[in-house]
Amino acid sequence: MSQHQDRENSRRRFLNAASLSAAALAAAQTAKAEPNAAIRVPDAIPSAIKMPGKPAAFPMRGAQVFAKVCKDEGLAALFCCPGNYEVINSICEEGIPCYGGRTEGSMCAAADAFSRVTGEVAACSGTEGPGFTNMIMNIAAANAARTPLLVLASNKRLSDDDCEMGIQTVYQQPTTEGMRKYGKRLIDAKRIHEYAAYAFRELKTGIPRPVHLDFPSEISNARFKDSSELRYFHEKSKYRTDARPYPDPKRIKELADLIVKSKRPMIVASAGVFYSKAWDALKAAAERAEIAVVESGPSRGHFSDAHPLSASTAPGALLSADLVIFIGQYSMPNTGECSFSPEATFVRIDPDQADIGRNWPIDLGIVSCEKAALEALTAALPRVRHETWVAELAAERKKFEEQNDSYYTTGLGYKDAVHPSVIARQLSDFLYRGDIAKEQTSVVMGGYGIARYARRYLRAYRPGQICNGAYQYGAIGPDCGYAFGVAAAVQQGTGPQSPYKGAPIIGLTGDAGFAYSGMEIETMAKYKMPVVMIVYNNNAWGIMTQGKPVHMYLFQENLRYDRIAEALGGRGEYVTKPEEFLPALKRSYAIAARERVPTLINCQAKREFWSSQYAPGFLGKVEPGCMAYSH
Repeated sequence: MSQHQDRENSRRRFLNAASLSAAALAAAQTAKAEPNAAIRVPDAIPSAIKMPGKPAAFPMRGAQVFAKVCKDEGLAALFCCPGNYEVINSICEEGIPCYGGRTEGSMCAAADAFSRVTGEVAACSGTEGPGFTNMIMNIAAANAARTPLLVLASNKRLSDDDCEMGIQTVYQQPTTEGMRKYGKRLIDAKRIHEYAAYAFRELKTGIPRPVHLDFPSEISNARFKDSSELRYFHEKSKYRTDARPYPDPKRIKELADLIVKSKRPMIVASAGVFYSKAWDALKAAAERAEIAVVESGPSRGHFSDAHPLSASTAPGALLSADLVIFIGQYSMPNTGECSFSPEATFVRIDPDQADIGRNWPIDLGIVSCEKAALEALTAALPRVRHETWVAELAAERKKFEEQNDSYYTTGLGYKDAVHPSVIARQLSDFLYRGDIAKEQTSVVMGGYGIARYARRYLRAYRPGQICNGAYQYGAIGPDCGYAFGVAAAVQQGTGPQSPYKGAPIIGLTGDAGFAYSGMEIETMAKYKMPVVMIVYNNNAWGIMTQGKPVHMYLFQENLRYDRIAEALGGRGEYVTKPEEFLPALKRSYAIAARERVPTLINCQAKREFWSSQYAPGFLGKVEPGCMAYSH
């Protein structure tokens, strides 16, 4: 036998022995682990949640003073990770609903989504340094969506300023400059109540945006024997007003005259309509003069898609409008970003006089609270009929649905993977044309490619039913965080979610986005949130284009995100053929409703579905309306 053969035989014996040893070791470890392998929620979690609050009374620490203002102002929920302990513990002890998750970034997204579907102020919290930095993307997303998000963070000790002690060596406030409405690093403990008042005045008046406060330890730990030691200690009616700007009657009459003369009037109803709770006033004004309504904003449902005047699923009608009324459109598009004729007459109704005329030239501007303006407009309008316009809206909605039907028929033809049109259409049928009341289920619209299809098929019939995760900013991957926040809002029955308290919710995301917030499946399981999370798994990040260095775009194929969900205490479903999706959805929804267990449905697709090789390919969009990302 040659020396080479000796070495080869020795190598094979070694590999065989190593393989057997590894297998034996794995078997032994599995056998040892199995008796204790069951995932369970520790008893401490439900018992802690059920514990009654312990509201503070003087003498109090600074964090408790701040928490009492949060309670008095009706802070609806806090989403956090460990850190900033004095502040988050004090808020929890006041009896405000609190949730602890895996990352500060995802919990920031959860608070944002909670506010988007309730209209109420929610808070997130992070610790100094890395924890706070993890929140930045989602603070920016909340700012773009004009969310009343209260951002709380701990800070280094004031006594450590200008030194390298600890992990926080820079101030936080410059970090959020440009992505907040107001921010303050608290440096005088006696003014903590005053600055809490500043925060809620900014959150609850005018155009909402995030407010960022950071708490050095000397502030949160300061002690006060009674209120005399605090400056500017007043209850909320003394430091802010609930009054809102009322429209100029002359300008309302001018708008009413424009509507009467118009043949095809349209309202673009955005975030301000939702936050001012003006959905009934919007419906009354639209019906009074048969004005079409197209929705815009970070949430949908303030004007029902089922209404005959809805243009949200009639994209072909947008270009026909001869009078366009933007109301509550806090983030204005640039000219040309929305599908309106430049020959139309444009009106903007907004609480902020300084913003009217920005980006989009207007023919008439009205400074007013959205609800007050719509109520005044309804009173000023004679009853007007626009029969031809109403018929055109119906025809365009029909054309849109026929196009969606054709996409679904095409998608069903692909048998070896799940086409996005199949997911979107069958989800739509299940939610709105089956045994579930069409108003019941809230949906988090996330992902990128899958959203191009899903937005076309999903509908909103009541306020806050759809959370438009990508609105304006298009943050990458917060979708599981958004889903947790919406689920918390529905389980609490907060605001317009009250009639649907306890119902399951649906979330959509992509395989790329799942990496950012997928660990929050564990948070959903821990709090027994009935979420069905659908992951569109096309083995790629972005669109694979010929000629590109594709290794940077591609993932390993057929990854089992469903097994990750199972390992985190949830359920998993793996769907590889079109006929498997609907049964998996039905099972998952039923289990979520009955057992309050989250499920991840891993839908195996093809990256080539975005190419011209597989019709209909990567779809375009029309804004505003149901397809919109930004407007």
